[in-house]
Amino acid sequence: MKKKLLFLGPPGAGKGTQANLFCKKYGLDHLSTGDLLRDEVSSGSVLGLKAEEVMNKGELVSDELVLSIVEGRLENINEGWLLDGFPRNVNQANSLKSLLEKINQPLEAVVLIKCADDYLIKRLLERGRQDDNQQVIKNRLEIYREKTSPLIALYKKEGILEEIEGNADIDVVFSCIEKSLG
Repeated sequence: MKKKLLFLGPPGAGKGTQANLFCKKYGLDHLSTGDLLRDEVSSGSVLGLKAEEVMNKGELVSDELVLSIVEGRLENINEGWLLDGFPRNVNQANSLKSLLEKINQPLEAVVLIKCADDYLIKRLLERGRQDDNQQVIKNRLEIYREKTSPLIALYKKEGILEEIEGNADIDVVFSCIEKSLG
């Protein structure tokens, strides 16, 4: 079973849910960039203070800062890890690849959970979040496609991309992921 993973997918595809299930079952560390940033801020570390300052202004935390936080976590993990929400673009992917080579923990597989837009829109609207209306969701999907499709091409070229159909029950998707990584 591959144990150095990245999960990709559009908003609402279920990658967070699948990542949680996978990490619980296989004892991997789930590295969600949002959670990592919040943890770092609450720890009061130097990196956390820098991140907090940027986040309080409503700005995006720099790639360098996110990478530093990810590096700090990865250096202390022996059993394997799963990245969720990072990298978001090719520049971040290249920086991540350099970091992983430096700490001798190369990425073993990238799981792309694919879903049709109409399915994603329906699913996201059913979540009932205040900021999730049809126009906002379509915009988020457009941004995802614009930023992430080059990543999909990159990992496909590297031969580590596993594409999973996400328009199914949670347990069906999970078992497809397991088969692809087995």
